[in-house]
Amino acid sequence: MARRSTPALDRLLDLKFVFGAVGRKKKLALLGRLETESMPDADTVFQLHEHLCFMRAYPDDRRLLAKVESLLSHFEEREDLRLHRRELVNSGIAGTEIHFPFFWFTLRWLAERWPDRLRIDWAALRGKYRARFLERFSMILPYVETLALEEAAATTREWVELLKGPDETDAEFLVKRYAALQAPSMARERIFEEQEIPFRLLPGPDTPCATRGRFESSPVVFQKRPLVRGRESFRTELERKPPDAVRMGRRDARRLIDMARTLMVARTRDLDAFANADENDVRVLDYPGGFQLVYYGTIPERRQVLDAAYGMLMLRNGVTIGYVLSAALFDSAEVAYNVSPAFRGAEAAHLYAQCLNAVRGLFHADTFMVDPYQMGHGNPEGLRSGAWWFYYKLGFRPRDPKIAGMAEDEQKRVRKQRGYRSSIAKLDRLSSENMYLDLGGPRADVIGEFARDNVGLKIVRYLAERFGGDRERGIETCSREVARLLGLRSLRSLSEGERLAWDRWAPLVLLLDGVETWSKRDRQAAAAVIRAKGGRRESDFVDRFDRHTRLRAAVLELAAAPPEGYQP
Repeated sequence: MARRSTPALDRLLDLKFVFGAVGRKKKLALLGRLETESMPDADTVFQLHEHLCFMRAYPDDRRLLAKVESLLSHFEEREDLRLHRRELVNSGIAGTEIHFPFFWFTLRWLAERWPDRLRIDWAALRGKYRARFLERFSMILPYVETLALEEAAATTREWVELLKGPDETDAEFLVKRYAALQAPSMARERIFEEQEIPFRLLPGPDTPCATRGRFESSPVVFQKRPLVRGRESFRTELERKPPDAVRMGRRDARRLIDMARTLMVARTRDLDAFANADENDVRVLDYPGGFQLVYYGTIPERRQVLDAAYGMLMLRNGVTIGYVLSAALFDSAEVAYNVSPAFRGAEAAHLYAQCLNAVRGLFHADTFMVDPYQMGHGNPEGLRSGAWWFYYKLGFRPRDPKIAGMAEDEQKRVRKQRGYRSSIAKLDRLSSENMYLDLGGPRADVIGEFARDNVGLKIVRYLAERFGGDRERGIETCSREVARLLGLRSLRSLSEGERLAWDRWAPLVLLLDGVETWSKRDRQAAAAVIRAKGGRRESDFVDRFDRHTRLRAAVLELAAAPPEGYQP
């Protein structure tokens, strides 16, 4: 079927990358027409909305920006949007619904902010999921109410209507009951999420969407020249000195956390780094041209044992244009890069260079890794977009010999055969292994090569052989022993986050070879590394760990092989 559009929208799209006086006048005139012109279908409404979002992030001048913001502020009032509202579910446009099985922490945030807008999506709750939903009722209700559950006959939806308060929505009731469940935080989360309950978020004046909102503290920079669309300056931009990171006060930190969560909801995504962001560790880096990167550390409870994960939000003129997830250790980082659809094809390599520049500055990384999914393996959208070629052309290379050989063969075909395009099957195979960008020489002690599962398996065996099922006593014993080993006078001196990190690291430390022979200074420094894992900024842990030569080497040695006799 041919794409339907309007001449005015087509001309506006043709001017997407045209900036300057002539283009500005044409854009302004076309926006005036599109303000009242009806779009022929849902796809075209969506296309107009996405392009307005792009123009808001890349405005030619103040007058054009004001016009774009006016159109976006009234977008949900458009008649064509109302006409195609059902087809625009999950579009992220203001005035449309979001349907998604929200994860627990995001759902709680939504229920706290917009309880009257949240509903269970009964039409999507089918089969085994509906049965599992009903089975969990006995866990979340006072025991006396199980009398009714055992005897009365009612559908799942009828039960919820019977159980909830008269002024509650079904979703609000459900969130309250799971929040009251007497279980550790992670257990509650697991019990809830394994049900995959679908929800509907109804639109409201300030509910999450991609249409509204910008970070008001951001600078506004008008686009006077063509965008940086090539790859020529990628390495230079990556390796230049990054700007200083500015720590946000609590008010701005909370606003930026809300912006990140809003983007996830509007794009039907969920990211732990945003859902569990720590308002004490939100930092902003200002790059030229109105581009900003926001770092989000996570609360101590949600941190990994070894590597440190940070979420990053990309802003252009205060408008969210995408997000990044980085995980770092050993002077290396895994980086997952996602640009929102409206901004793809604009400055992809240029923006990615800034993201890697920020990660390099935060973690002193000289090696970057991209995992198979990011390149398209098991990810149809990534395969269609040619994501593997994007990374390959920027200098990322596979370390697997077979994949490296295939990549070289494919590169030769591209050079010899004009118009050659890699098949989807070939791209899926090429993207099946990690790729790395090495600023120095290739190293084996990097994220993606480091076998942390071996560390985990050895910890499991150690705790099993020494403590069996009494793991709580085991962790307590290990923590006290490590305190003596590393010279910590009292576990009571630790903050809540530091104690959590200490308990998690204690069995690992006891497995490291020769710690008792380290100097007092090295052992005290190791204690500081562990405390930093639960401290205010997890990036401090990475810095301390990577600089602690003996601890780093001991952890690598522990990871070098699986437990003796282990058969996967």
